[in-house]
Amino acid sequence: MTDAAPPDSTAVPEPVVVDPVAVNGQCEQTDSQQQEQQPDTESQGEGFKMDQEMKITDSVEDGGLLESSMRLKPHEAQSYRKKALWVSWVSIVITLILAIVAFTVSIMRHSASAFGFAFDASLDVLSSAIVLWRYSNAAAVHSAHREYIACVILGVVFILSSLCILGKAIHDLATKLLPEVDDFLFSVSVVSGLVCITLAVIKFMLGKVLTSRALITDGFNSLVGGVMGFSILISAEVFKHEPQVWYLDGSIGVLIGLIILAYGVKLLIDMVPRLRQTRNYERFE
Repeated sequence: MTDAAPPDSTAVPEPVVVDPVAVNGQCEQTDSQQQEQQPDTESQGEGFKMDQEMKITDSVEDGGLLESSMRLKPHEAQSYRKKALWVSWVSIVITLILAIVAFTVSIMRHSASAFGFAFDASLDVLSSAIVLWRYSNAAAVHSAHREYIACVILGVVFILSSLCILGKAIHDLATKLLPEVDDFLFSVSVVSGLVCITLAVIKFMLGKVLTSRALITDGFNSLVGGVMGFSILISAEVFKHEPQVWYLDGSIGVLIGLIILAYGVKLLIDMVPRLRQTRNYERFE
């Protein structure tokens, strides 16, 4: 028998041909997969961040503090609190004067819109006074419980005022009370509308910074007053040229009353449960 020949150690192995297209294809596929996974990772990160912020905000509110406590430094919060107090005082003085004038006009000119504006101006005085109480204590600038108390009171006041406005407007429509038109009514309408809308814008800005629903509600009331001021002008001008549209004045009064009523009910629905949740926290008196 013959022995098997030993393998030749000097033999050169055959070269392996690597297809560059296949390699590049794998690389490109890997890169594309990484690029596809990267946006998904970023979107997941952004979603996680938003969820985390929402949870933090909810935990802060559940802890008896407003969201403004996370964003404002102590000296900034106190500065905005003082601005809210100043705006409330100015609003009380101005709207009290406008309420007296509007009541006088509504009696002299038999205007349901003027009466509605006068009542809304009186409501603005009350709402600004509630905001004054809300920010009277420097330590309670971020107090959620104090905020919710103010909102609940505002909701009750809104509902009661809307009922009075609706009653007067419906009575004027039922008795076909015709408004009287003159230049004095026009001047009161323009001044009232401009002043109330300006106050509303300032209150909205401060309410957004302080995350205060009470300030925003006060601003909404001022905005309604401004709209009612211009509605007096519109209804009077329409009645002057079209006497058969005598019901426009009373209809605007009914519409404004319904808007205030709806806002008051919505405010109570939102704030009463939150007030119950925070009733165990310290009340800043």
